[in-house]
Amino acid sequence: MNPKIKNILEWAYCIIIAVVIALAVKYFIGTPTVVRQTSMDKTLKEGQRLWLNRWIRTVKGEYKVGDIITFEAPSNTYPSLEEIDFDYPVAKYEYEPQGIARKLVYYVLETTKTSYIKRVIGVAGDHIKIENGKVYRNGEELDEPYLQQDVVTKGKTYSDIVVPENCVFAMGDNREHSTDCRDFGCIPISKVESKVAFRFWPLNKIGKIK
Repeated sequence: MNPKIKNILEWAYCIIIAVVIALAVKYFIGTPTVVRQTSMDKTLKEGQRLWLNRWIRTVKGEYKVGDIITFEAPSNTYPSLEEIDFDYPVAKYEYEPQGIARKLVYYVLETTKTSYIKRVIGVAGDHIKIENGKVYRNGEELDEPYLQQDVVTKGKTYSDIVVPENCVFAMGDNREHSTDCRDFGCIPISKVESKVAFRFWPLNKIGKIK
């Protein structure tokens, strides 16, 4: 074989291996991301950079109240009354990419997928009730030191529910400007993509997020 061709093939092989490893790390272990929403103000600001822990998804770990997570956006964020099932208050996911290439782009490259970032308020079995501007978990007012002092939590479609098995109930810290589980229902664990591990930008905000 021509030495030049052999050299090109070796480089191409190395590049392919590097890309495969990078994609595997991104999907199974962790990946950086940029905050592009205002729904988590004041905790997270637009433009801040985070490291997402995806290992918890890989090993099917547990999510706890207070965790900040990312998840696939539901197919319908504002269901009509005819679509709502209060006996099973879970968000609807109707889109499923067809073919290996589309699944790769959607689930691994994530270029065609919309994701939300919110805070876990309730886990399976929790009774969540929003009343008089407050959030109650299993009958007790939820301590939420991460909220700004003037934040009032308004009830929406799902304001008095029990979180089903294998689901979480999540809301944004910026309650007035957050489309979340109050609107579309609880998130199946299978649709949770990651837990926020830490913030690495800006440098004066580096560290774990509470």
